[in-house]
Amino acid sequence: MRQPARPVGLPRTALTWLLAALAALALAPSWALAQTPQADAPAAQNQTPTIPQAFGLEVRSSDEGIRDFLTQHLDLQRYRSLSDLDEMELTRLLREADVQARELLGTLGFFKPALRWSHDKSEQSASTGSLGQVLVEVDTGPAARISEVQWQWLGDVADDPDARAQRLAVEQQWALPVGETFSQNGWSRAKNQALSQLLAERYPWGRILHSLALVDEPNNLVRLWLTLESGPAVRLGTLQISGAEKYGATQVERLARLPVGQMYRQNDLLEAQQRLVTSGFYDSVFVSLDAQGNPAQPPVKIELKESLRQKWVLGLGVRSDSGGRVSAEHTHHSVPGLHWRSVSKLSLDKDLQSASLDLLAPPDASLWRWNTSAKFDREKLFDIPLQSQRWRAGRTKLGEKIDRSYFVQYDSARLQGGLQAQRESISANYGWTRRLFDSLPFPSRGLGVGIELGSGVTLGSQSEPYVRWLVKGLGLVPLGSSMGRLAVRADIGGVVSRDTTNLPATQLFWTGGDNSVRGYAPNSIGVTDATGVTAPGRYLAAGSLEWQRPIRYKGQATDWESAVFVDAGTVTNDTGQLKPKIGYGLGARWRSPVGPVRIDLAYAQALHKLRLHLSVGFTF
Repeated sequence: MRQPARPVGLPRTALTWLLAALAALALAPSWALAQTPQADAPAAQNQTPTIPQAFGLEVRSSDEGIRDFLTQHLDLQRYRSLSDLDEMELTRLLREADVQARELLGTLGFFKPALRWSHDKSEQSASTGSLGQVLVEVDTGPAARISEVQWQWLGDVADDPDARAQRLAVEQQWALPVGETFSQNGWSRAKNQALSQLLAERYPWGRILHSLALVDEPNNLVRLWLTLESGPAVRLGTLQISGAEKYGATQVERLARLPVGQMYRQNDLLEAQQRLVTSGFYDSVFVSLDAQGNPAQPPVKIELKESLRQKWVLGLGVRSDSGGRVSAEHTHHSVPGLHWRSVSKLSLDKDLQSASLDLLAPPDASLWRWNTSAKFDREKLFDIPLQSQRWRAGRTKLGEKIDRSYFVQYDSARLQGGLQAQRESISANYGWTRRLFDSLPFPSRGLGVGIELGSGVTLGSQSEPYVRWLVKGLGLVPLGSSMGRLAVRADIGGVVSRDTTNLPATQLFWTGGDNSVRGYAPNSIGVTDATGVTAPGRYLAAGSLEWQRPIRYKGQATDWESAVFVDAGTVTNDTGQLKPKIGYGLGARWRSPVGPVRIDLAYAQALHKLRLHLSVGFTF
């Protein structure tokens, strides 16, 4: 339970000006970074004198992209700096430039352009040069369109009925269908995409045997021919593991999950590599097919660099609530006699002392692992010490997109000072998490959902059954490359029981802090009783809406983003008495080498106080 602190805040007028200034910075980062004309003024005095040009060159087109494309790529530009260029040589260069310009436009699909060249010798100046001004007016005409796409398949893919769906998918997802405009870049991308689709499944030795784009200039049409050779259908051979010395080859085989005879899929190899890397046992992993082996069933090479058997991590930090903090973490990847991984953690500061031990078994053939853990906390909540412990044993399966776990858990919590006797419970729990984000740890779009469900009973003189549930969700909605994204988060949970008096505080709900309601201290939002003490409650509801916008410098994206957010959350014992606490503010996001860094300045509306929040990493 918590004793509410007396809020100490800024004067309302000063706070209003501060938030207004910060909002202007966050909502217009591009403007702020671009306003530096005075700083550039002194540099202009030291500029190198302009080199005289032999002639001026101007490209005119109704399409800005065409104008810039020709201006950049015409070889004629290179000859403007030749001071000894004469008129006869320029005439020859203009004839060559006409041919090159048509070839350049052809790569964009314009095969019938109208080019009008003019050479005005009377315009002689420092900008146009001694030979005058050259002007080319460009009318591209309509772009050529695809009139026909001819496919030819060679190898196993041509005859195998099992490959028919893959073959049809390549043809149906072809990026240059009939009626589409033609360009050389588009043609190259379409061929590469078709080849990638062939290589992704069954046929890793596939190749483009022949390709042709035939232009019908009079009719402004293009016919395409593409021949793909698949080679044999490939099944996985035996694993060839190198570098597995400390932790054994059996663990590698279980984590890789690449059985002999399985049909080849590129994603299977990538996922195996990812599982091995994220297991923590290996610093680097490379999984590939052995091209020197049997083409129809090549061995799978797994090259490893193992992590150290033991690792120590020591840390020093500062918390805004409790000052300095010391932490230590020890990892042993293979405990002698048990061969499980152990992770021991210890952290100490003025208000929170915590110690924990986690033991994790090697995975079985289905990637499920036994695990057990113990955690002991002593936390000072408004000068009232709370001692708690948690023991857990069960099984877990961690995947790239889905995590699952089931376990038995014992909880115990006690408020010292005679305020509350020790409260205990034992429960059976299930957890499920689904992640559908585009890229981790720096997602820009996607969805995550997490569910926790537990059923247990309190221990002591009066046993009371209960059910505890919690649902979490996070959605990232893209708004465009310049506008960033919206991050929408929601947490909702509850405890169903006739009486929660004897439940440990760790089985009820508090909220507030970095990943819940910013502007408030961690776990400072709860239920206030008649004595003014803040206690945990039966029901939790919290949500957040955040606009994350990229910060650009000189038109280029940086590793920084601005954020504007509003959070709300409440804890209650009565669903009819929902009174959310609101926090809002501004922040910055940094794509650091160690993961996402979040810096937020939030204003707690209920406390009239500003609070700084700092967190590292993306977890869901």
